[in-house]
Amino acid sequence: MKRSLRNNLPLVAGNLIRVLLILAMPVFTAAVFAQGLEKPEVLKVEPPNWWAGHSIGVAGSPLRLMIRGKNLKSARVEAVKRGIRLSNIRVNDAGTYLFAEVIIDRLLRPGSYPVKIVTPAGTAQAPFDLIAPLPRTGNFQGFNQDDVIYLIMPDRFANGDASNDDPQVSRGITDRSKARYYHGGDLQGVIDKLPYLKELGVTAIWLNPIYNNNDSLNQREQYPEVPGGPNKPVTDYHGYGAVDFYSVEEHFGDLDKLKELVQAAHRIGIKIIQDQVANHSGPFHPWVTDSPTPTWYNGTQTNHLAENWQTHLLMDKYASQELLKPVLDGWFVDILPDMNQNDPEAAKYIIQNTLWWIGVSGMDAIRQDTLPYVPRKFRREWMTAVKREYPNVNVVGETLDGLPSQVAFFQGGVKRFDGIDSKVDTEFDYPLHFAIRKVFGEGQSIRQLLEIVNQDYLYPDPDRLVTLLGSHDVLRFMNERGATVDGLKLAFTFLATYRGIPQLYYGDEIAIRGGNDPDNRRDFPGGWAGDARNAFEPSGRNAEEQSVFEHLRKALKLRAELEPLRRGRTMHLAIEDQTYAFARYTDRKTVVVAFNNDVKPVTINAALPSSLKIADGAVLRNRLGSGAEVRVQNGRISFTLDSRSSVVLE
Repeated sequence: MKRSLRNNLPLVAGNLIRVLLILAMPVFTAAVFAQGLEKPEVLKVEPPNWWAGHSIGVAGSPLRLMIRGKNLKSARVEAVKRGIRLSNIRVNDAGTYLFAEVIIDRLLRPGSYPVKIVTPAGTAQAPFDLIAPLPRTGNFQGFNQDDVIYLIMPDRFANGDASNDDPQVSRGITDRSKARYYHGGDLQGVIDKLPYLKELGVTAIWLNPIYNNNDSLNQREQYPEVPGGPNKPVTDYHGYGAVDFYSVEEHFGDLDKLKELVQAAHRIGIKIIQDQVANHSGPFHPWVTDSPTPTWYNGTQTNHLAENWQTHLLMDKYASQELLKPVLDGWFVDILPDMNQNDPEAAKYIIQNTLWWIGVSGMDAIRQDTLPYVPRKFRREWMTAVKREYPNVNVVGETLDGLPSQVAFFQGGVKRFDGIDSKVDTEFDYPLHFAIRKVFGEGQSIRQLLEIVNQDYLYPDPDRLVTLLGSHDVLRFMNERGATVDGLKLAFTFLATYRGIPQLYYGDEIAIRGGNDPDNRRDFPGGWAGDARNAFEPSGRNAEEQSVFEHLRKALKLRAELEPLRRGRTMHLAIEDQTYAFARYTDRKTVVVAFNNDVKPVTINAALPSSLKIADGAVLRNRLGSGAEVRVQNGRISFTLDSRSSVVLE
């Protein structure tokens, strides 16, 4: 062998190897694709961010990250930057969801901390940020008896930003002429009307869900546009058809706009309550066709139980599991996918989602939709996680039932027969709601109010119940058979002076009409540019509307001024078929409230027990109206009330 060739053997060998590798690459690549190995792709990371120095996602356990994507099988994950540790990796069989526990160094600064996903076919990065926590002062406040809650359906209240009426991603589903389409109301509209709410006496706003909903017509849920007409697809304008639990519906605004609303409300002393849904997702959520785990939902779109609404079985210690299953696992109206809170991954997802919304927005409380339909054990775990991180944030649950025994069962504060205290702070007082409708709306016996409140002993804490006249789930008060404006005023007086925390429904303060869903969700007049009149202003209200508004405003002002109406104990003083008088009292002060629900004047006579500390000869003045004065004589009061009227005597 020549010296020159011998001396260049290493170079020749190296070139030969490189040539062979290049020739082999197509074969290797073909083999990779033949095995179905494609480069991983990241579509969504949930939660998208968390808080620096805070790695407690669920009751002391690490944060659980869920990454949706493609080709995630056999993936391992790495932190791109120091300070984050990832473990307990799980990928679903389809390779479309990856779960990972995340431990965050408590001293890590806010910033971008992406996660690297590595598979035999390549790599991808999942974005993940650490953000600075909001200050505790002024945020996460909770609500109590000093508050007045005002329910707003964002799409129907006020249109403050016309640019989001017909978003690019969801064209053609806004039409004010159609009751079940989007109408254009948004978060900016709520911001714009905060001064109006402040003037009325509102101290807390409950917003119907603001989750991102389906971007096109809902073909699975169809109703006639006019009575007797053909069924047609609808939109999820109401917010209860979530397709993304980590973003805001584009028709309403975005996350920054929500934060702006919360802070603007806080600046003028108004709290924000978020409507959350742990029971189900919308029918078009990506999970429906691509489940993160085999048991993420109770059943599938083609094989599931239908909800049978028999919630009374949940408080039946003798009910079999077979009887309970349709209640807890059934799909609402046979189309809303029922979340399985017994699936550990789904349970962590729901809990973390709640904590994320609170922490990222600064909101103060939660209204939990369809409370009974979620297992009580999970509800306890969920509440424990909320209170651990945000002890002042409280939760009001929806149990839409007319029996106090059934509503009381789901309020926390006591262990029930199953050994579980759900820890849920309070409930909506629907039993009293229905009685108020019958008494002041239909003119039935006022004794029905006492038949309900006489069962207050069933509740762990009846003073914290949220009392209500209306909501998006029932027809408007003024559409009750026999309802009058005078009856509406009586109902408002009762809400403002009785035990519990009063909740109003947008528009009831001006006697808006409306039948059952969706007619009970009419647009607030004046919330849209070009409306014929603006009922947010006195000049835009007719005489009836102004009369009701002023009556309610005055009643709420009295509630704010007189501590017994908010924090006092209650004593029944007189009750007849259509008249009722009671005292609200503290150790320092007593207020007497009386109602005449009759169509003719009635005289009320009542004894004032010495425990109320009202001296003989004292003169009680009507703070709600004008002129009426009542003198205490021999420990008694006697006065005449005009038909369908009320007084607040101090």
